[in-house]
Amino acid sequence: MSTTAPAYSDTVDPRVEALVTELIGRVADKWTLLVLEALEEHGRLRFTQVGREVPGISQKMLTQTLREMERDGFLTRTVHPVVPPRVDYELTALSRSLGAAFCGVWHWAGEHLDAVARARVAFDARE
Repeated sequence: MSTTAPAYSDTVDPRVEALVTELIGRVADKWTLLVLEALEEHGRLRFTQVGREVPGISQKMLTQTLREMERDGFLTRTVHPVVPPRVDYELTALSRSLGAAFCGVWHWAGEHLDAVARARVAFDARE
C-alpha cells in the first residue's frame, strides 16, 4: 500500500480545473475587471454608462466583454422595449461572490506595494 498522496490530477475534477483556468483568463482580463468594478460601484448601468466608467475601452471590446460576462452568468442584460432601445446591465450574485474572492488580491497588493516597487527598481538597475 502506498503512503504517498494522490497526484494533483487524481484529486481535482477536470471540469473544475478547466473552469478555473477559463475564469482566471477571463477575470484577469483588464476589461472584465474594470467592468466588474464599475457595475459593483454604480449598480445597474446602461451600455453607454458602462463605457464612460471604463476609460479607454472601445465599443467593440465593451460589447464583447459584456457578452462574455453575460454568458458566464456574471451579469444580467435587460432590454427595455422603448425607442431608441435601452439596455441595462447589472451584476448577478454569482459575479459578486467572484468579486469577493478577488478582494484578497487587492489586500495583498496594498500590503506589498512597496516591496514590489523595490524589487522592480532593483531589477531595472541590473539591466
